[in-house]
Amino acid sequence: MTICERQRAGNGDATSRSPIVSITSRSRRFASLAVASAGALLYDQPARAQSLASFLQGANNADFVNLALSGGLALFSAVVALAHLAERKAWSRREARLAGELEFARAKLDRAEIFLASEPQLLVSWDGATSEPDIENSLVGDGPSARRMLAFGSWLAPKDARELEEKIDRLRLHGESFRMALPSSAGRRFDAEGRAVAGRAVLRIREVSGDRLELLGLRERHARSVADVEGLHAMLEALPTPAWIRDAQGRLSFVNSAYAQAVEAKSPDEAVRQQVELLDHQARAEAQAARAEDAVWRERVTAVVAGERRRLDVVDAPWNGASAALAMDRSEIDKARSDFEQQMEAHSRTLDQLPIAVAIFDRAKRLVYRNAAYSRLWPLDSAFLDQGPSDGEILDRLRAEQRLPVEADYKAWKTRLLEAYRSSEHHEHVWHMPNGRTLRVVVNPNPQGGVTYLYDDVSERYNLESRFNALDRMQNETLENLREGVAVFGADGRLRFCNPAFAALWRLDKHVLDEKPRFDVLAKLCRRLHPDDDTWSDLRGFVTGLQEARTGFTRRIERSDGVVLDCTAQPLPEGAALLTFVDVTAGVNVERALTERNQALLAAEKIRNDFVHHVSYELRSPLNNIIGFIHLLGEKSTGELNAKQVEYLGYVGKSSAALLAIINDILDLATIDSDAMELELEEVDAQDAMRAAAEGVQDRLAESAIELQIVTTGDVGSFRGDAKRIRQILFNLLSNAIGFSRPGQTITLMALRREDEIVFKVTDRGRGIAPDALERVFDRFESHTTGSRHRGVGLGLSIVRAFTELHGGSVLIDSALGEGTTVTCVFPARENRGEAGAAQEKGRAS
Repeated sequence: MTICERQRAGNGDATSRSPIVSITSRSRRFASLAVASAGALLYDQPARAQSLASFLQGANNADFVNLALSGGLALFSAVVALAHLAERKAWSRREARLAGELEFARAKLDRAEIFLASEPQLLVSWDGATSEPDIENSLVGDGPSARRMLAFGSWLAPKDARELEEKIDRLRLHGESFRMALPSSAGRRFDAEGRAVAGRAVLRIREVSGDRLELLGLRERHARSVADVEGLHAMLEALPTPAWIRDAQGRLSFVNSAYAQAVEAKSPDEAVRQQVELLDHQARAEAQAARAEDAVWRERVTAVVAGERRRLDVVDAPWNGASAALAMDRSEIDKARSDFEQQMEAHSRTLDQLPIAVAIFDRAKRLVYRNAAYSRLWPLDSAFLDQGPSDGEILDRLRAEQRLPVEADYKAWKTRLLEAYRSSEHHEHVWHMPNGRTLRVVVNPNPQGGVTYLYDDVSERYNLESRFNALDRMQNETLENLREGVAVFGADGRLRFCNPAFAALWRLDKHVLDEKPRFDVLAKLCRRLHPDDDTWSDLRGFVTGLQEARTGFTRRIERSDGVVLDCTAQPLPEGAALLTFVDVTAGVNVERALTERNQALLAAEKIRNDFVHHVSYELRSPLNNIIGFIHLLGEKSTGELNAKQVEYLGYVGKSSAALLAIINDILDLATIDSDAMELELEEVDAQDAMRAAAEGVQDRLAESAIELQIVTTGDVGSFRGDAKRIRQILFNLLSNAIGFSRPGQTITLMALRREDEIVFKVTDRGRGIAPDALERVFDRFESHTTGSRHRGVGLGLSIVRAFTELHGGSVLIDSALGEGTTVTCVFPARENRGEAGAAQEKGRAS
């Protein structure tokens, strides 16, 4: 039941009661009131009651009581009657007033019902936050439909229903008024208004139609227009380029901040207020003319922007008599374009220097760029390439010239290759060319469409990889078959490689090595054969040390089982380390044996030298005595000798002299062997040395009937040397030449200077020396005197070579059987004393 219905029902009950019933009830109320008033009068006057009681005590009690009751009743009836008459009069006036008010309320209610029924609407009121709503509905039919209207989600969009429910909750709880437009799901428009009235929350929902609907639409369009204009102004304000709007009179009505900065105004408002123009008069006139024809004006003009002359692209668009314009600064764009062109030119020059061929095709699959390497790789006609041919046309021409890989299905291969234009990922191909080359082709899609081809000739790289792999296999095979143990450790100290010889030398299990253990693990396993902590500590520091601090070294390891190893540690690149172990047990044993034998030989040689020295000295002393006595016997003071005695005495003297020479030679060689020979260096005249040596062999020349020729070429001069030893060298050479020459032959002693050298040559025409004996003629005690008159122990040429080398020189011999022999001694002719001393040291070492 609605609010109006309940009011009508209440009014009907009030008017249906009879006046008699109303008066009776009122009389009862007044009677009860009179009794209460009389009782109150009696109760409020206790003194009077007490005096009356005292009076009655003196009279007859029964008569007095009856008289009092009768008087009281009479008085009470009079009072009640008077009160009833007064009250009835007041009630009549009040009833008339209430009847008038009732008629006024009924009239007001009728007018309210007329107003409520004047348009479809739904009224809902709540008395408190939890009470049930009272509904007055003229919008939809009565009953369940009105209740469904309160289920807002059934006829409103979820967002609107949720917003309306939230506002109703705030209205019921806090009395917050609201008003909102509600578009229904069926397309109808409603207006909802909520407010607090007389302590109740009242919601009114009415459908909008007719003028109100049109007004609402206009309001929404106006709101959207205002929002669009504000958004347009905000967008123009955010632009970095000047923008402005003119009204129908051509005056500025809006400018953005960029415009204000361009015209050097303090703010956009000031620019509008002062009508500061950015364009010159001619440009504005042209724009005005285009605006009059309702045409868009586009022009590139020159204007002063913030004190600098700039080129601007201006667009002025008319609308409803007004116009909006935008000016874009071309200076930065032109500069960026120029920089871009320079950068592209630099990139082109860079790409031309690359050995990789580069070709760029646009989204239409036409060639737009190629570098120099592309022209070298595909020697196609330049005029053909300059025309920008398509990718397919280039492939067809290359195939016709047999420059592409041989494919069984060329069409399918070409289709797969051109699919890169529709792909977003790069593709990579390997082309094996008919001429034996191998190309790596990378196809990259371009962001703006098209693709970029990269052609890399990897033939050499493939060849190097093949050779490297073959070399690596050969190296591995070599290391695997080496007898030396090889182990390679990485920078982390972990084993990277070892050959079987390494495992065999240190008796390591293969499965342990396959796990690539660290050096500490291997050292622990190897300590049982070589428990020397210093060795393993040094090796560990080398393997795990820093690259800069590592230096290679070699160490001999003598194991407890008698095996001797030579360990070599070498650093490798990237922090790796190489250890090699060579089993030198046999070599060490042989070395020890040879060392012991050498020590024995040295001891024997010392004994021999000591023996030679001792014997030589012991022989030379008596021999000198013999020679001295021979000279004494040959003098006349000792007495006359017959011819036979003189002849025999001569033989004894010659034999003694020869024996003394042999003994002296032996002593000289022994002195040289013991490094005790010292040269007495001085200036030696070559010709004097030759004459002194010739005088020493005159008797032998005369005895053998041999002629000696001394020849010098130019000024031979002198050189530093030991004059005694030089004469001894020449004497020995001449003695050998005399001994191997026949009577009547000629011996030549020649000297010459050749740059910084003095050369002595002794030539004979004897029987010569066999080729197999030439290599041994300078050895000691080598004497090849068969077929000649020369007799000797074979020390002459040994003395010659030893003394010549002590001087820093050299000895050469040239001989042919039946033609003779030439011995050449070459001495340095330097003046530096230090160099002569060095030559002496070199001769001693020899």
